Amino acid sequence: LKQASVQGQKLMGVENPEATIPPVWYRQPIYYKGNRFSVVGTGADIRWPAYAQAMDFELELSLVIGRKGTDIAPEKAGDHIFGYMIFNDMSARDAQMAEMQGMLGPAKGKDFDTGNVLGPWLVTADEVGDIRKLHVRVNVNGETVADTTAAEMQHDVGAILAHMSASETLYPGEVIGLGTIGDCCLLEHGRFLAPGDTIEFEVEKLGTLRNRIVKAA
Repeated sequence: LKQASVQGQKLMGVENPEATIPPVWYRQPIYYKGNRFSVVGTGADIRWPAYAQAMDFELELSLVIGRKGTDIAPEKAGDHIFGYMIFNDMSARDAQMAEMQGMLGPAKGKDFDTGNVLGPWLVTADEVGDIRKLHVRVNVNGETVADTTAAEMQHDVGAILAHMSASETLYPGEVIGLGTIGDCCLLEHGRFLAPGDTIEFEVEKLGTLRNRIVKAA
């Protein structure tokens, strides 16, 4: 993460980039709430936002809440999960890095039309098993840029649901992204997307999520 932050800020022309990860990132899940109206599925075009210069993807696994719960105990998290999907959490990196200097957000770095891609299937939890063991692969225009697993998740699903449901009710149908899998964004590879690129996320048991990124003239 530190190397990715340094590389990304250098690509953006930031002088002497700071790359320190706050200790709170290790202590608790860090998350934001995205625009629920900006969701598309596999095969849809992802529209490049007009204000962005540096576009990236993030391969995440996502869970769907199946049972209402508040103050969910970590060991009871499985009782509240209906199933899992692949999640492409698209990111306008230049907007994201600018706004997060204000210690809030991301906002426009994440929230734009077609910025949340889910699918191709919703697979029930009993069919998926331990998500840390799932094999994942990222291809851009047929080139494999990542081939790994979710084994190094910083926080497990139980900790995530316990934190998010503290004094707050989670409802059936809510979709929760579980964080970018290591090596599964272009920022970590020192590059960004180009208009016309085709992105493919292949995840064991969950299928293949495929989309093209398009930019208006």
